[in-house]
Amino acid sequence: MLNLNLQNTEYLAMFLKKILHYLNPASFFKKGKGNVNLRMMHGINRISIFMFLICVIVLLVRYFGR
Repeated sequence: MLNLNLQNTEYLAMFLKKILHYLNPASFFKKGKGNVNLRMMHGINRISIFMFLICVIVLLVRYFGR
């Protein structure tokens, strides 16, 4: 089990770096390995992650705005 405390911030930084690389809009249009179906699947996954993050932000703004 991974223990994420202040001493293990490099793991958190690595995790955030991978997430930000995956969500980078420039990588949407990059020619990659695999077929069209695989690229479409990854594109839909990115869209769903963006929508989830936007909804979480809206919920937090509504919660703390009261």
